[in-house]
Amino acid sequence: MIQITLPDSSQIQLPDGAMAGDVARTVSPRLFEEALVAKVDGVLRDLSYKLNGNERVEILTPRSKDPDAMEVYRHSTAHLLAAAVLELFPGTKLGIGPAIDNGFFYDFQRDEPFTPEDLEKIEKKMKELADRDLPYGRKEFPKEEGLKMFREMGEGMKCELIDEKADQVFSCYTLGDHFIDFCLGPHVPSSKKIKAFKLLSLAGAYWKGDEHKEQMQRIYGTSWFSQKDLDEHLKKLEEAKRRDHRRLGTELDLFSIEEEAGPGLIFWHPKGGLVRKLMEDWSREEHLQRGYHLVFTPHVMRLDLWNRSGHTNFYRENMFGAMEVEKAEYQLKPMNCPGHILIYKSRLRSYRDLPLRLAELGTVYRYERSGVLHGLLRVRGFTQDDAHIFCTMDQLEKEIEACVDFAFAVLHTFGFERFEVELSARDPAHPEHYAGTVEEWDRAEGALRNSLKRMNVPFKYMPGEAVFYGPKIDMKLVDAIGRPWQLSTVQFDFNLPRRFDLGYVGDDGSRHQPVMVHRALWGSVERFFGVLIEHYAGAFPTWLAPVQVRLLPISERHLGYAKEVLGRLQSAKIRAEVDDRNEKVNFKIREAQLQKVPFMLVVGDREQSSGTVGVRNRTQGDLGPKSIDEFLATLEQIITSKAPSP
Repeated sequence: MIQITLPDSSQIQLPDGAMAGDVARTVSPRLFEEALVAKVDGVLRDLSYKLNGNERVEILTPRSKDPDAMEVYRHSTAHLLAAAVLELFPGTKLGIGPAIDNGFFYDFQRDEPFTPEDLEKIEKKMKELADRDLPYGRKEFPKEEGLKMFREMGEGMKCELIDEKADQVFSCYTLGDHFIDFCLGPHVPSSKKIKAFKLLSLAGAYWKGDEHKEQMQRIYGTSWFSQKDLDEHLKKLEEAKRRDHRRLGTELDLFSIEEEAGPGLIFWHPKGGLVRKLMEDWSREEHLQRGYHLVFTPHVMRLDLWNRSGHTNFYRENMFGAMEVEKAEYQLKPMNCPGHILIYKSRLRSYRDLPLRLAELGTVYRYERSGVLHGLLRVRGFTQDDAHIFCTMDQLEKEIEACVDFAFAVLHTFGFERFEVELSARDPAHPEHYAGTVEEWDRAEGALRNSLKRMNVPFKYMPGEAVFYGPKIDMKLVDAIGRPWQLSTVQFDFNLPRRFDLGYVGDDGSRHQPVMVHRALWGSVERFFGVLIEHYAGAFPTWLAPVQVRLLPISERHLGYAKEVLGRLQSAKIRAEVDDRNEKVNFKIREAQLQKVPFMLVVGDREQSSGTVGVRNRTQGDLGPKSIDEFLATLEQIITSKAPSP
């Protein structure tokens, strides 16, 4: 007999050779019925995993609310998809099929392109296979034997993965009698466990994300533990489509991407440009009030600078190619930090100068592969609300707190109320992967942690997620339909102050090295604007709306009065316009609604004779007649308060 410890620390006895699934069977019939996968001493295992004894075993089910259970479930659904494709389209070659946020995908190589009708057939076949209650089985092969098997199957890409990633003995997973895939696992025990899924879309992809390698066809899908959860997710996807910033950007004439100029480059149209100006004006004023100095740095600098900063070594694949000018190589900047460092180094600094906060709305250029470009959210040229703070170690916690407070102020001002905060730390098992000493990392992580605790900010600790040059705080906003967006970040940096030999004269007269904090609150103007469009579904709050008021004369004879009211509004710095088209007023109202204009003022005989306006807003409809002074007072209060809706 062997002894097993359960999550509540109680213990059970099982016969020698028992498997993880036997724990579920012993505990309760319901647990056995619902079991998906096991955690054995914290490691995910199949339910068929043979136990040795003296292990702690947790059985994961849909009720566990453990993200690992969902990841295994979705990865198993990806295998179900691949099995269905091979059954329907023999000769298709397999790429990879991971679980991703809210779903899964699988990459296939096939001469004929898949069609939307094919997706329907594949989904139907997946349901057939799921209903057959096919077992997921694990098999282990010596490396050469496994390679030979996949070569004979014609699965060259699998052979490539095995060559690169497999140990001398590696695992494969089967589904029923005819499907096998190189995979670390684990998987759910049977296809019947997969209850609710939907294939969503087709996309092109490249093998290993390299445009020089084989072209693949990617099928995306989503899967959930219940039909109810799936239906809710599909409803959310429909809502996300309605809010898609790419469609709204065109409909509202905010921005465009012109293929003649190149992918991933944003053209801001007058309305979008006006919103951007409002955002940037607010940001610059807020930076000045919080003790930042505004700077501007060149878009292109000598390549030697990027060699010294380390970007050429660590970031080369995301940089545009260098250009030669007067026999020297220059580089479009992918980051703003080296420019701010040169400003810091431009003269001798004293401890009295610190903290020195340098901020820039700096445009940078990064070579993002065409397959990952996505509207405003993933581009090749973008403007960061970037800042770098040079300070002493003793000043660090206060500066971190000020950055976090500033981030919350930004997000609240633009109408976001829900957040998720993460503290990314080093992997303590691999200190060699990070710049700086263990003692420095302990102190830096402690400063970030202490700041968040002192501010009573709940956060999730993320060991192993730090970048090599220092720990960081990431703040994710949650939008109107519950999606988290990574935007604001506060990063500590051990690396650049050393690479550039930064210094200051301390109160003891000796030379000391400052510490450095990277800080971006929007992430980039483009990305934040895209998130704003989707959060508000294009209906910006009145203070940000490119057109705040549209005047709607009922007929041509009311046009003079409408222009008179327009003058009053414009004198009060209200962004207003007159719809002077020869159309019925209901048509004009509908058009203004579609353009998300916060307020519409209807003017006809009654309004003209009484010196009033008929007020409508886009959410409440008709608000009745008001004097121009009364309307202006209400509107100015809404704008000043930056209220999220009209």
